Amino acid sequence: MRAHDDTPVGEPDPLGGRKLRVGIISPYSFETPGGVQLHIRDFAQQLIALGHEVEVLAPGRRTPDMPAWVHTTGSSFSVPYNGSVANLSYFGLAGRRTREWVRQGRFDVLHLHEPEVPSLSHKPLAPGFDPCPYVATFHASFDSYPLALKLASPYLRSYLSGIRQAICVSEAARDTAGRYLNPATQVQVIPNGIRASFFAAARPKPAWRGSAKRPVIGFLGRMGEERKGFKVFAQAAQSLLEIEPNARFLCAGDGQDSARQIARQVQPGLEDRMEFLGRVSDEEKASFYKSLDVYVAPQTGGESFGIVLAEAMAAGCPVVASDLEAFEAVSQRGCSALHFHNGDGRACAQRIASLLSDPTRREALAKAGLERSRTYDWQQVTTRILTVYAKAMQPTPSMTKRR
Repeated sequence: MRAHDDTPVGEPDPLGGRKLRVGIISPYSFETPGGVQLHIRDFAQQLIALGHEVEVLAPGRRTPDMPAWVHTTGSSFSVPYNGSVANLSYFGLAGRRTREWVRQGRFDVLHLHEPEVPSLSHKPLAPGFDPCPYVATFHASFDSYPLALKLASPYLRSYLSGIRQAICVSEAARDTAGRYLNPATQVQVIPNGIRASFFAAARPKPAWRGSAKRPVIGFLGRMGEERKGFKVFAQAAQSLLEIEPNARFLCAGDGQDSARQIARQVQPGLEDRMEFLGRVSDEEKASFYKSLDVYVAPQTGGESFGIVLAEAMAAGCPVVASDLEAFEAVSQRGCSALHFHNGDGRACAQRIASLLSDPTRREALAKAGLERSRTYDWQQVTTRILTVYAKAMQPTPSMTKRR
């Protein structure tokens, strides 16, 4: 997970020039890329570019491409979580090691991600342990609220009461977090960030580019996870080929074997019409978006934000997406993306076809998306988070003496 130098400039400094020592704890291992880990990586790089000191703690083992400021526990275990598989660390010495890392870090602020998850971010909230102000970011959104969280809500409301300031990445995430956050906790909605200029400046890859007679439609995500909607994408491809028989379908991400099987189930031979690129680097991902005629986000649920929409928009790529609440929020209810009914592959194909047949509309949608993507640029998002840090560090009547 390589970091990038994208120094924020031109935004007011809510800290008045003060440089902080910030600790960030991830509940998920950095060995396997995921939305939360990428968010932490990019935000940490933004802070470092501004002159702040940052240390990150995550479950799992180190890999050669991890930045030096990422520390790991050495082990993790895998559990199903919100339609995916999460690599966590909770049992044994995890709590003691986490609290010792926090104590030795002497941080000005500690930023916990997903502290409701039974992993490292949960551990510093132990009663009586409060060496610095805590800020927490909540990412998750559930289509149906898990029974385990329902049962644990009274416990979580008490346990999470040590959080000074809470950040939710979307209204959907706030609705979920509101079920177990202490009502006294101050909450703000601050979206995930993207490096808008990085995607805007990307160059298309000639081998991936299409033409008027052979348009290119793209999918990016973990194809083996049902909620990422690859089956819907395959159904849309089947329907679209009836209208655009020369269309190309580029598929980036893990799970190629599962994807081929899914495509065969939709229609024998359909997998042969698809090009599977495997996992792509950040640079390749930006070129991927830039090379497409239409990017499709067919996710079926479990999405609290729409980072892939924002990235594709920043690259100037027209977007067709399912009508999840989080996705419609990113597009401002269809102003900067076209939506189709969740799970309806034929409706998705119709949306794609409508753009392919109307270059003027496609260009207008791309321009609207590009403008919308600037809302999510890390420069703005970082300033908003630092404002939350400043509030969290303000003295309070109940503030205990730092250890």
